[in-house]
Amino acid sequence: MKQQYKQILSLAPKPFVKWAGGKRQLLPILSQYIPKKFDSYFEPFLGGGAVLFHLLSEDPKLKCFASDLNSDLILSYVIIRDRVEDLILALENHSKNYFKNPKQYYYKVRESSPKNQIDKVSRLIFLNKTCFNGLYRVNSKGEFNVPLGRYSNPNIVNKESLLAVSHTIQSKNISIRCQDFTKALEVAQENDFVYLDPPYQPISHTAKFTSYTSDNFDYKDQERLFVEFEKLDSKGCKVMLSNSKSKEVLDLFSSYSNNIIEINSNRFINSDSKKRTGHSELLIKNY
Repeated sequence: MKQQYKQILSLAPKPFVKWAGGKRQLLPILSQYIPKKFDSYFEPFLGGGAVLFHLLSEDPKLKCFASDLNSDLILSYVIIRDRVEDLILALENHSKNYFKNPKQYYYKVRESSPKNQIDKVSRLIFLNKTCFNGLYRVNSKGEFNVPLGRYSNPNIVNKESLLAVSHTIQSKNISIRCQDFTKALEVAQENDFVYLDPPYQPISHTAKFTSYTSDNFDYKDQERLFVEFEKLDSKGCKVMLSNSKSKEVLDLFSSYSNNIIEINSNRFINSDSKKRTGHSELLIKNY
């Protein structure tokens, strides 16, 4: 049993939820542009944490400041860090009930509003694993509103992955908080590396998808983010930002035009699989 546990802990951590805009597929490209040397790492739009886990796989002792404005998501990280065994038991219970009657149980859980922290987090992960396209979306009331997905055998528990994530983020060098990006970046210093991966600026009216929280991330927030980018640049931080290839973003960051890289990606956010084609997005750096 000890040997099996050691094998689990030796696994590289990876995102425990599928998050809209997640960077797992783009890691081979993004990793080419990550600075070779830096002090602390900041990621204020944490989401599924693909870049964070990639960096921690390479340097488990790296000092990291991870944050997101989605309180349910941050609670999930905290529970996985502090109470992963309790969470696994709750997910095993969800899995057992789901396979008895998937449709009935899914909508029962979706309509529930648990107060207990373990129940809150297990609900989020369960819905993420079983909902249509693994899409996290809430309405203006903060209610999860995605229909049931078509899965024959969803991996609801994924015990090994949760244990690997828990072991990794128990490091005393990792801070995980729920806060706005401006607050999260106040303590960033010279030679720190900051990766900014905000909800993307829509490239069309139909492409709009910013509802990770009930407070949408709009163009004024993109402008705030540009101001923060300049502030970090003046501090001597190494900053890299991902966003859509939109006129608004190109105009905002025109002063960094020499450090704008266009990359091809394949997004799985569109409900119509025929429309999930590769497209270009931007990587903007100050180094």
